[in-house]
Amino acid sequence: MPKKYHIETKVTAPRFPAVGKFSTVERREDCAGSCSKCVKKKCVYNVFKDSYQHVITMDEPEFLYLCQSCFRCVQECTKGIFSRVVNPDYILMGDEYWQPEIINQTWFQAHTGRIPVSGAGYRGVFSGSGFDAMWTDMSEIVRPTRDGIHGREYISTSIELSRKPMRLTFDDKGSLPKSLPEITEIPIPVLFQPPSFGVFSEKEVVAMASAAQRLQTLMLIDAKDYSSAFYCFDGTMVPRVTARDYKEYVDIICLSKMLEIADAPGVEDEFPRLRGFKPGLLIAVGLPLDSKAPSRALELTIAGVDTIHFYADDNGREIGSGSPRPLRDLIREVHKKLIDSKLRSTVNLVFSGGIAMAEHMAKSIICGADGVVIDIPLLVALECRLCGLCKTGGSCPVAIGEIETAWGSQRIVNLIGAWHNQLLEVMGACGIREVRRLRGEVGRALFLEDLERESFAPIFGRRTVPCE
Repeated sequence: MPKKYHIETKVTAPRFPAVGKFSTVERREDCAGSCSKCVKKKCVYNVFKDSYQHVITMDEPEFLYLCQSCFRCVQECTKGIFSRVVNPDYILMGDEYWQPEIINQTWFQAHTGRIPVSGAGYRGVFSGSGFDAMWTDMSEIVRPTRDGIHGREYISTSIELSRKPMRLTFDDKGSLPKSLPEITEIPIPVLFQPPSFGVFSEKEVVAMASAAQRLQTLMLIDAKDYSSAFYCFDGTMVPRVTARDYKEYVDIICLSKMLEIADAPGVEDEFPRLRGFKPGLLIAVGLPLDSKAPSRALELTIAGVDTIHFYADDNGREIGSGSPRPLRDLIREVHKKLIDSKLRSTVNLVFSGGIAMAEHMAKSIICGADGVVIDIPLLVALECRLCGLCKTGGSCPVAIGEIETAWGSQRIVNLIGAWHNQLLEVMGACGIREVRRLRGEVGRALFLEDLERESFAPIFGRRTVPCE
């Protein structure tokens, strides 16, 4: 059995006060500030642990994301002067997809490396669009010794990025070839890439590359942005090139185990030339996730590509459509197209765009992806508030461009450590011990449309409006 993959996390405090969900409203004139049984001293989540001065002065604390909305402090205050309200700055963060809760939970995971758990339960809607209309099967009951995180059970989360031979070939003497194609694996189904916004300095990208190296995964980067700062990450970096300019970056290609070339008419003709630069070079093709993606994926698979990287928009929707479909449905369509052609096992599929939480990673794999590529979560781990000021020429409120590389790297490692544990939880609850077996295992998931059609439509009739 291979050594159990483990991500070493370390508490890494933020540089700036995080935007917490709740603010305090107090009638300070009614508080003596010296109550021996002050509810702030008894907070079960230690919101005030490092801020004892707030107990005395009743100043507004920096709640960060520690408060889990149990409201014990409000209920047990003997003076009745303590109440909580939603922080207006919290509501204004992000957008309709990258919601404040997602940003807040990402900060928590990057800070602590732990899975976020709420103390007040879930009070939101039961279903939504995209991944929110999909639930994983958690019916497998396991003993503590089979727990993938704390127990002895080995659960593999590694995926392959190289093209796999489908059959053995023999020479005239009945012997196998002297050299078989090398199989390239990464221990987690997550790759990195810099986001399209919010990159103010090379320090951010170096922090992402450093984290990718520590996690033993790969990071995609435009070849034109490659500099001497990335030479120590050669085995980690995957240069992105085009069919017209790749000859300018031969030296970078020769240092890398994999490259990504942008899709274009006739790009298949460049595969032999690219492999001629370096034996065993893995080739990925990046293409937009639009209506033509399934048929194009079939063509590239037949042409011998190792991996196909599909780009959805930042909110996980179809590219170039007036009524874009969610990433969940697009993954299933591409996956099924290759299954019907009996070629799915010969190629690896990774998807990016809208992967915001650990559950999106697990659900993408269930829908048919081999792995995912993330970008915006890396930026949020570095304290980005997704305020959009950088898109309009404004300055970053948390000065992301001035981070220390080691600090940023550890924050990203913490985030992926929490995501990895959540993937183990899902796989353990599904009774699956290898993430490659989870790929396309839609029988381990429940889809809202199927439930509506099979269970409720015979009783109440079909819905006349789409589910919100």
